[in-house]
Amino acid sequence: MTGYRGRFAPSPTGALHAGSLVAALASWLDARAHGGQWLVRIEDVDRPRCSPELARIILQQLSACGLQSDLPPLRQSSRSDLYQQALDQLVARHLAYPCDCTRRELEAAHSDTATPRPRNAERVYPGACRNGLKGSASNNKPLAWRARTDAGKPIQWKDRRLGAQEQDVEREVGDFVLQRADGCYSYQLAVVVDDAAQGITDVVRGEDLANNTARQILLQHQLGLPTPRYLHTPLVLGPNQEKLSKQNGAQSIDSTQPLAALNQAALVLGLPPREGSLSQALSAWVGDWNTRLKSVF
Repeated sequence: MTGYRGRFAPSPTGALHAGSLVAALASWLDARAHGGQWLVRIEDVDRPRCSPELARIILQQLSACGLQSDLPPLRQSSRSDLYQQALDQLVARHLAYPCDCTRRELEAAHSDTATPRPRNAERVYPGACRNGLKGSASNNKPLAWRARTDAGKPIQWKDRRLGAQEQDVEREVGDFVLQRADGCYSYQLAVVVDDAAQGITDVVRGEDLANNTARQILLQHQLGLPTPRYLHTPLVLGPNQEKLSKQNGAQSIDSTQPLAALNQAALVLGLPPREGSLSQALSAWVGDWNTRLKSVF
């Protein structure tokens, strides 16, 4: 497939663990199987939570596993001007608006309606500021910016592994944040801008991020940007049967035993274990992935 470009985009809030290595390996294999490029993007847009040292460790871990970006890694922390330009476009088109709601006010609004919180998810934004700020615009209160989601119809797309997908963003998510009151741009806005700027044709990432896809497609449509193909990979589960993550104690992969770590990741992807050198194993898995492309993806 000519013109293929994929990416792996870790957030440096912790070192690479077994779950994130699955997404890294899958995205690398998909790029190689298509004869395309594989890029690494450091998603450090949330500066208070991210660490340059952890970004360095992640790149080192990837390199130890034989997974090296075809271009110099891009860092979101250096791209604020591009995110602001995209936000300005949305504001000019009346597709984004300021919001002065506090977390406490939103919790109170939902408690008044007895709306249950979905497990591991935010509540649907009730649209309190969609038609204007509740408070005075002259009180110098820091404002967030939200995307309008009243497009009138659900977002539909086809995931290469999960099949046909649909989400009514307004009903299931609400008007989501594009820029927080502290000035940090949101993951949703940054990832859409960067995927387009880098010419990403295929996004291969963990299934826990599938719920973000409709929001990103909505922004792509609003900004006139292309929509890549999506493939969401199986998750590694922790002892509590929830997604393995830094929040539930995921351990960093052992960079001194890269083949062992990669074999574990390959197993999650339904690929056979491999022996020999790292390059031999990766080459064999590219062949295995090619076979799966014809039958599964």
